[in-house]
Amino acid sequence: MIRKQKLELTWIGKENRAQLEPRILVEDPKKSYHALQHVGKRDIFDNKLIFGDNLLALKALEQDYAGTVKCVFIDPPYNTGSAFEHYDDGVEHSLWLSLMRDRLELIKRLLSVEGSLWITIDDNEAHYLKVLCDEIFGRRNFVSNGIWQKKFSPQNDAKFIDNNHDHILVIAKDISALELNLLPRTAEMDSRYKNPDNDPRGPWTSGDSLRREYREYAYYEITTPAGRKVLPPPGSSWRFNKEEVPRLIADNRLWFGVDGKGVPRIKRFLSDVKNGIIPQSIWLHESVGNTQEAKKETIALNSTDIFDTPKPERLLSRVLEIATNPGDLVLDSFLGSGTTAAVAHKMGRRWIGIELGEHCHTHCIPRLKKVIDGEDPGGITKAVNWKGGGGFRYYKLAPSLLEKDKWDNWVISKEYNAAMLAEALCKLEGFTYAPSDSLYWQHGHSTEQDFIYVTTASLTHAQLQQLSDEVGLGRTLLVVCTSFRGSQEGYPNLTVKKIPKAVLNRCEWGKDDYSLKVENLPAAPPKQGQLELFDKGGE
Repeated sequence: MIRKQKLELTWIGKENRAQLEPRILVEDPKKSYHALQHVGKRDIFDNKLIFGDNLLALKALEQDYAGTVKCVFIDPPYNTGSAFEHYDDGVEHSLWLSLMRDRLELIKRLLSVEGSLWITIDDNEAHYLKVLCDEIFGRRNFVSNGIWQKKFSPQNDAKFIDNNHDHILVIAKDISALELNLLPRTAEMDSRYKNPDNDPRGPWTSGDSLRREYREYAYYEITTPAGRKVLPPPGSSWRFNKEEVPRLIADNRLWFGVDGKGVPRIKRFLSDVKNGIIPQSIWLHESVGNTQEAKKETIALNSTDIFDTPKPERLLSRVLEIATNPGDLVLDSFLGSGTTAAVAHKMGRRWIGIELGEHCHTHCIPRLKKVIDGEDPGGITKAVNWKGGGGFRYYKLAPSLLEKDKWDNWVISKEYNAAMLAEALCKLEGFTYAPSDSLYWQHGHSTEQDFIYVTTASLTHAQLQQLSDEVGLGRTLLVVCTSFRGSQEGYPNLTVKKIPKAVLNRCEWGKDDYSLKVENLPAAPPKQGQLELFDKGGE
């Protein structure tokens, strides 16, 4: 029997998981922003900017967006140690991994089957993060570890080696269904193709016809058109069999030089090459920008409050060029200064951005307004001929559905109106919120025949009977109320639940912040715990 080995990353507190409350999103129309008129035929107005904890926000998106996001780009905190100065190194890594694990699991559910996740990260956590992604997404779905040259000037005060790159981890939701684009060919690439013999098939370039190893069946003499006889050099052989030579010559696929005396080379026509080039894993700053360029872009947008760790627009443009097409949905749950949203908007992609920090208001909103108004001349604006247009809706996370009263009892939050309560209970119970215009008891549905009704009233026997009669045969109704009198029996098409009792054990209520701030993290566990890689055996 073959014993399979499973490599699993484990850390202190890995078994602890948050019971996330699926919050609803509440729009603030005063902060939403749209162009006053259509600028192009494909203007996109339904983008979302969400202010709030990104773990809760990802959970809030899960029901409506599961399986729909084509590309997720995240630039998470790099865990350089500064955010965890009160903890030992092992604990520091453990906390970071737990918080990333919870987010990655939700991101996986949001990705479409052909979608991909792109993560920028430095050496502090890149290799642990790679193993964590293997565990969540499956090792087979790892695509690439890209290298981005983020700096180009030497840093002479570096202690040992000047680190001038970041990693870009690329993970597929399902690598068998993954869709990535080729990069466009450049004029320089095409200029390498010439047509010295006026071949009617057009420009071509020549490739080596020799293989740098000896194979007896491919070692033979070729007579050139000028009558010269040539053999492969010692230790090499031709790339094609002897029987193929007449066909290649007849098809003018071998080039013997202008005088017909040269060692044959294989002709490759421009018309035969792919319409693009396969992306490579090393991204030099000349092609995709660097941190200095990113800094200049943010200063041009906000010179009084400079964002510390921006990414250049050209870097995001390259990611979206490979991973998406116009109209696809892009998600960034660590939006930062808003680069992903700005680039996605200019490139005609739909986007969702999530940011907890106040720079959501000081950086993201002003920046996106300039993009929409066509007043952002920097970044990729000229490259994509961006003229403005479209818009976004601003949302914040609703408060927790339940709160403690003065007697320490859980009650429905006073901030919830009837519509918010109905939407929240729909989400908790797995229903689509879709209130009917004609039937007061239809607040949502899970199937065409299964509905939900939410009320804060105390229902009587007569009211339940009336609901049962109106629902009728062949349909079912979940009734969520604060209380009811009598028994549920006798109403085969009704299921009655009381709130908040029916949902008390569903979630962790009243917690608004699962961020990477030290004050939100659990107390440090005993020091004997270590971060380890365990090699677990399995049958």
